[in-house]
Amino acid sequence: MTGTTSPGRHRPRHRAARAASAAALALAGALSLGAAPAPAPAAAAPARPAADPLARYHHQQLHWKSCLLGPDDTTGKELEQAGAQCADVTVPLDYARPDGRTLTVAISRIRGTDTAHRVGALLLNSGGPGGPTLGDPPFVRRAMGQVAARYDVVGVDPRFVGRSTPLDCHWPTGSMIRGAGTDRAGFAHEVRFAADLARRCRTHAGDLLPHSSTRNTARDMDVIRAALGERRISYLGYSYGSYLGQVYATMFPGRVDRVVLDGVIDPARYGPRLLRGAEDANRHALRDWADWTAAHHTAYGLGRTRAAVLATVEAARSAAARTPLRVGDYRVDDHDLPVIVFNGLSQDNPTAYGDFAEGVRDLRRAAEGRTVTPSPWLASVLEFALTEHGSGYGSAQTSILCGDVAAPRDPETYWRDLRRAGDRLFAPVTRNINACAFWDPPRERPTAIRADLPALLVNATGDPRTTYPGARAVRRDWPSSRLVTLRDADQHAVYGVYGSRCVDATVNAYLATGRLPATDVGCPRPTS
Repeated sequence: MTGTTSPGRHRPRHRAARAASAAALALAGALSLGAAPAPAPAAAAPARPAADPLARYHHQQLHWKSCLLGPDDTTGKELEQAGAQCADVTVPLDYARPDGRTLTVAISRIRGTDTAHRVGALLLNSGGPGGPTLGDPPFVRRAMGQVAARYDVVGVDPRFVGRSTPLDCHWPTGSMIRGAGTDRAGFAHEVRFAADLARRCRTHAGDLLPHSSTRNTARDMDVIRAALGERRISYLGYSYGSYLGQVYATMFPGRVDRVVLDGVIDPARYGPRLLRGAEDANRHALRDWADWTAAHHTAYGLGRTRAAVLATVEAARSAAARTPLRVGDYRVDDHDLPVIVFNGLSQDNPTAYGDFAEGVRDLRRAAEGRTVTPSPWLASVLEFALTEHGSGYGSAQTSILCGDVAAPRDPETYWRDLRRAGDRLFAPVTRNINACAFWDPPRERPTAIRADLPALLVNATGDPRTTYPGARAVRRDWPSSRLVTLRDADQHAVYGVYGSRCVDATVNAYLATGRLPATDVGCPRPTS
């Protein structure tokens, strides 16, 4: 989760800088639709392969074209410069009715150049849920180094995301995640706010909501695999993308090759309350940021010690709880400020730390009654959280989380949990009620993830979004996997993002050979 409270989404460093067999296939496809078994054939009749209900999708011809949409399309320009092409893949809205309404899923591809040693296609997902991935192949290819030449690297904007068929509930915010406030009245306001977000989705996207889920995204991935002409695909998923990878490999076990899951979600904890339990990791990350900021007091003026910097944050929180802070054209209250702090903690590097420190400095000045023009990082967070600018992102994210796992419906469940937590900064964000409490029940049960998935897992010990205990739980449950640990870093998403040569080399060796390390791998925090 980066930028603006997106559970399980990473933002690679370059983005942060810019913004701040045929029968077997048919059988598996039919099972994934939940179709009733066919009647047993008569004893004398020879067995016939089942017809593929998705044949029109599996055998569609893709029309590759330029990714550039216009002169202001930064993503398109980067893809064009990297030699990528884009295409639209047609998928069914409802896999139980494949002859009905269809959707478009947008993909990009950079072809591998080493055809003599080709491995196949590497599909990407950068998390969210709801995060666009179409623009990621150039960044991933840079991380892959020489092994990139052996892969076609494929970015995908999942259904309802980015350049794919959109889902937009016309929200006044880009996220359902907000702070609960400081008292019962504030929480009651959040109950009404969450219910209104759910109502808006039923009004504006009610025909799409039942078909928004990780299982349907995984089905779309398999249509993409077939349309690309691949028998199997490899996969790299960050954050929520790690859960999507688990679901795809479980639903289509014969169609995966090499799997890398970075920022690992424990499927036992996945759902609308995914962030619940991340408070300790975020407190740890906040303390480490405060240490760095104290060492740079001359630049930011937030205090010369950890305690002093943390006191500055608390003073701003307390002031916002009394009276909303004026920050440019925005008003920041006790529902907003904890979200801002939460957003400041997912990347462990001086650029991200400095951006957050500038944002806290602006909040302190506003708390002192001074006129404030927000820094670029803070302005982007406020625009996302407090305007309709990110409505499509938040709508898609919420529809997937609510469509996957049911949330508790009684507001008292959340209020009791908040009171037990006793945390005024992070628990109001991680344990607050959200729109899923007012959502229709999911159409399908959550996927029971297989326990024999061979995958390379990557996680930092201090990850404040997909916390390290979750990665260790997945490793324990999957004896056939290996875990690469980046030690002593409060970092969400590591491979190709953080700058660890140890992590990147381990992942690239696996992508090159298909062989997992003999044992788990520990990587130290880089010294520079």
